[in-house]
Amino acid sequence: MPVPLREVTSGSRLFERLRLRATRFRPAQAILAGFALAAAVGSVFLTLPVAKAGPGGATPIEAIFTAVSAISVTGHVVVDTSRYWTLGGQIVILALIQLGGLGVMTFASVVGLIVVRRLSLSTRITAATEARSVGLDDVGRLVKGVVAISLLIEGITAAVLALRFATGYGYLWHEAAWLGLFHGVSSFNNAGFSLFSDNMIGFAGDPIISLTISTAVILGGLGFPVLVQLRRHLHRPRAWSMNTRIVVAATPLLLVLGTVFITVVEWSNPATLGKLDWPERILAGFFQSVQTRTAGFNSVDIGQLHETTWLGMDVLMLIGGGPAGTAGGIKVTTFAVLLFIVIAEVRGDGVVNVFGKRLSRAVHRQAIAVVAVSLGVIIAATGAIMLMTTHGLGPVLFETISAFSTVGLSTGITADLPPAAQLVLVVLMFVGRLGPITFATALALRERQVLYQLPKERPIIG
Repeated sequence: MPVPLREVTSGSRLFERLRLRATRFRPAQAILAGFALAAAVGSVFLTLPVAKAGPGGATPIEAIFTAVSAISVTGHVVVDTSRYWTLGGQIVILALIQLGGLGVMTFASVVGLIVVRRLSLSTRITAATEARSVGLDDVGRLVKGVVAISLLIEGITAAVLALRFATGYGYLWHEAAWLGLFHGVSSFNNAGFSLFSDNMIGFAGDPIISLTISTAVILGGLGFPVLVQLRRHLHRPRAWSMNTRIVVAATPLLLVLGTVFITVVEWSNPATLGKLDWPERILAGFFQSVQTRTAGFNSVDIGQLHETTWLGMDVLMLIGGGPAGTAGGIKVTTFAVLLFIVIAEVRGDGVVNVFGKRLSRAVHRQAIAVVAVSLGVIIAATGAIMLMTTHGLGPVLFETISAFSTVGLSTGITADLPPAAQLVLVVLMFVGRLGPITFATALALRERQVLYQLPKERPIIG
């Protein structure tokens, strides 16, 4: 019996709708699966006896925590990276940092360009989602630019650090080269992993090492779209996108405010800045301000900071760096959008204007949603860890924000937490690296035209 044409048409339309709905979530799912697979493979490698110094292999929680911390470019550690892991284990960690910084899908795109000389449509869509590209036509060029910029900055940073380690601290050239390479990759990718037991405390007064690492961290925290656009239109600010303008304007402002705040509060603290000469205090204050942009290196003992300093650093870590880069947090663009919304509301403006452009109302909702979900996750994780331990709110909140914002700074309690609490931090690091990306993407892809509107009503606010 023939099927009526109307039923065939309606059936095909239903199939098409289901197909489109399914494909909408493929990029986010691919990114999630890619990072999960990389973390799993890294964890397996780190459990092997060859990766651990001394007899036996690392415990599963040590391997999982370290692998997720590396792939999420966080820098949280439960063991001493320099002493616990062998050279083979450190190489695995470095590879995970590089993979996590570039992005799993970006790396896959690079492989595709090398092997088959082109990208499939699905790969281009996924890479565009991860790299926050505005279109599919420029994905291949963007991927090449991301890789080129990463290798260039990492190479220069590694060379400067290696030269300093060899000439200033007496390391053999092959040792200095490895130290320079590891810290160069770790700094540009905002990872914060260090091959020194006290992190960078031993170099608090060294301007060459401190400023070199800080520069790499700042550049990595700008975000790849900003770096690519600055490379093309550095002397043409009018050609910059709104995203680039916000990041370029907000970055130095946050760095200065962070430097002043940390330096002033800790100036007389004998356990941190108080034991340094005044130029070294300013340098260390600047260095720690930079690290709150999700890098995780520390040149002073974070556990000895005033609780007021912890609170200020909590805010800076939560804001983070630029989108679609190696930094974490809610991103400076999200924070700026909320700030402009508040300013417009206080002034009574009907629209939100940013740098001569009107901000889409869809962006308002996305920014508010990302911040609300992020705060909800942090509060829930903080409460859970406090129930598992005897630590107070200050250090636990610092650890959870640091993990979620993929910073890696620690008050020193991470290694002493019970395995269940450490697993909470593992989830935070993973969600913090992928959550804002996938969540914002899902919000954008779920936009659809509504053919009707409900009646308006205003509840009492405030």
